[in-house]
Amino acid sequence: MSNKIISWRVNERIHAPTVRVIDKNGKNLGIMSIDKALVQARKSGLDLIEIAPIAKPPVAKIINFGKFRYQEEKKEKQQKKGVKGGELKEIRFSPFIGEADYKTRLERVKEFLEDKDKVRLVVKFKGRQMGSKQFGYSLLKRVLDELGKSIAVDMEPKFLGRHLIMVISPYGKSKKEIDQESENENAKTKN
Repeated sequence: MSNKIISWRVNERIHAPTVRVIDKNGKNLGIMSIDKALVQARKSGLDLIEIAPIAKPPVAKIINFGKFRYQEEKKEKQQKKGVKGGELKEIRFSPFIGEADYKTRLERVKEFLEDKDKVRLVVKFKGRQMGSKQFGYSLLKRVLDELGKSIAVDMEPKFLGRHLIMVISPYGKSKKEIDQESENENAKTKN
């Protein structure tokens, strides 16, 4: 069920004196009085539903209300599904991570990238580990090497407090590549 509350005017609840009527097959039956439209709908054993109340005259469709509501909810789900992608997922590592844990986290990163999500890779340093920052950089380089050219780096590794953070996304053109291409174009036009 959708979170959005939509109330359609059905049958006698339609207030307009005249409506443009569309039958169950999508054929335009023309403009008619509300009484005549209701008789037409009842003859078919269906409901008259106002689908475009703002139009002049309002548009009403002859269809089973349950079927209509199902179709509308299905459309809404499809629209939400199209919005998917681009979520930011986070995977945390420690600079001295064990091999089995590393492999598990790397598999999760690959799954997120396959789902077209961006991934924030975080290497979390504790206590005296801050003296060994190079291990964090080498760990992120290892992740990049194993993922190959299937990814784009959106944010180069940088420290924020005790966390070394890098953001990657499924391969498309990264901001860096786009900037590089525009510089190349500018250089060509100058020559």
